Amino acid sequence: MTKELLSDAFGLLSEFLKEDEYYLDSSSAYGDGGNDALQSALELFLQHPEIGFVWLAYDDTKPVGVCVVCFAISTSIGAIVAKLDDVFVTKNMQNQKVGSTLITSLKEELRLLNIRRIDTSVHLHNNAARRFYEKHDFLRLNEERLSCQL
Repeated sequence: MTKELLSDAFGLLSEFLKEDEYYLDSSSAYGDGGNDALQSALELFLQHPEIGFVWLAYDDTKPVGVCVVCFAISTSIGAIVAKLDDVFVTKNMQNQKVGSTLITSLKEELRLLNIRRIDTSVHLHNNAARRFYEKHDFLRLNEERLSCQL
């Protein structure tokens, strides 16, 4: 990731983490560390590309969408899986197929990397996001996500 790409990712993710009502509702449980934590996270992706990546979408040269992917080993599927986190499309580009293009392209890339499953989470009240993911073949799990800060 170049400095320009890092800056684009920081700008989009910073906007998401400051403005998304569903993220903000859970941010204290996540241990939200603000812009310093975001910068550290992006630098970790640069230092450790084997643990995941940041995926960006552009409209010409303007960044309009972003998602964060981290890898894990799943004992149920016996393979590496992807955790899809912090998906965001700028307000002016929502409902323009940017999110769908992001997910479709991401699935293709992950298949090439032999990733066997994508896991994500949706806030309990974010029905639009739930419908979006279900449209892209994500299935509901009868689970609740929990977090423990260390």
